[in-house]
Amino acid sequence: MTNRVAGKIKLQSVDELLGVPEISGTQEIEIARIHEFPNHPFKVLDDERMDLLVDSIRENGILNPVIVRPDQNGDYEMISGHRRLHAAGIAGLQKIPAIVKEMSDDEAIIKMVDANIQREEILPSERAFSLKMKMDAMRRQGSRSDLTSGNDCQKWSSDEIGETVGLKGRQVRNYIRLTYLIPEILDMVDQKKIQFVSAVDLSYLEEQIQKWVFEYIKDNG
Repeated sequence: MTNRVAGKIKLQSVDELLGVPEISGTQEIEIARIHEFPNHPFKVLDDERMDLLVDSIRENGILNPVIVRPDQNGDYEMISGHRRLHAAGIAGLQKIPAIVKEMSDDEAIIKMVDANIQREEILPSERAFSLKMKMDAMRRQGSRSDLTSGNDCQKWSSDEIGETVGLKGRQVRNYIRLTYLIPEILDMVDQKKIQFVSAVDLSYLEEQIQKWVFEYIKDNG
């Protein structure tokens, strides 16, 4: 969600978005008992930034606890902190500090997206699938969270979803269009080999035609 200050939109912090309690509620949980969020759209890469995170954990430990929710098997599902969990494993940690929060499936999707979409570097594919996941979850919930009267409730629109992440409705719609691309073309968007606007146009083509376009681009540049 957003706050409006002096005519400008102020994005809430991750802690505000998640309703995170005080650090005193942190638990030490075995890494082996934490599994990834299903269809998690944010990539965890073994790149230079991961190397820096591993070095930081080895030197200082985990400064910010991850956010998890309990599952039906007595283990935990990651909500926020996939990169920290991966880095902690590389660093040789057996346990990781975590805040455990009970939440429904749709609440977990919304909070997972809100916690990760504020990262500095987000690939177009990551933003596309995370926005689609959030919109689907919020529409399944059925109504605006800031409207309490049954007569006033309305479905969330792309404009309203955009307000929660600092984007315009048109941008939200365009990003979600990328989820209709075949994986090969979407990878080229992430690699900046295809411009965003062109990718949106391509998303309206049938899958077989997209495959022909991909083969043509691969062969001819």
